[in-house]
Amino acid sequence: AFGVAPTGEFPSEQEHATAARATGEAVMENLQLASHLANVGDARTLVIHPASTTHQQLSPEQLLEGGVRPDLIRISVGLEDVEDIIWDLDQAITAATGVQR
Repeated sequence: AFGVAPTGEFPSEQEHATAARATGEAVMENLQLASHLANVGDARTLVIHPASTTHQQLSPEQLLEGGVRPDLIRISVGLEDVEDIIWDLDQAITAATGVQR
């Protein structure tokens, strides 16, 4: 699992949490190789953004109380070439944050 922090400055924790959730969603939307699925044990690389899927009904406070950061992305690495997986994650994070790594 990893988090993708939103870029910019936010006047409140609430606004930061909202931006973090949106950043996580944007990463998911920009993935091209990895599949957006909740199950594990597949041969493919799978990713999920709990704040916008399995835990979407929770407020930012409830997410944090449950140990789920709004920008958290879970990944189950599959059998694809590791360079392809890294490329996919990198381009999705860059698209979501606007920050080249």
